[in-house]
Amino acid sequence: MTGSDAVQVGRLREFVAAHSGHGVAVIAYLGRVGARIVVVADDGAFGDALASGVDTAAEICAQAGIPVADGWNRELSAKVAPSPQDRVRMAGTGR
Repeated sequence: MTGSDAVQVGRLREFVAAHSGHGVAVIAYLGRVGARIVVVADDGAFGDALASGVDTAAEICAQAGIPVADGWNRELSAKVAPSPQDRVRMAGTGR
């Protein structure tokens, strides 16, 4: 685990603590860039982090105490509650 990977452990712990105290992560392989960790908290908030690889991402989640789901499923997807700011950032329209 690199230094920047280790920083993600604290970031994800803080995110989950600020949003209900529980969350579930999904790890996506990004090729040479590494892996993306998306954490969905029980209150519907979501956040993400980058890791140097898939195995490292799983280790980050384990150290942060966040279980990893086996991909996106209907229940987890339905839990995501984007804020108005998220909608603007993702769509660029604000509608």
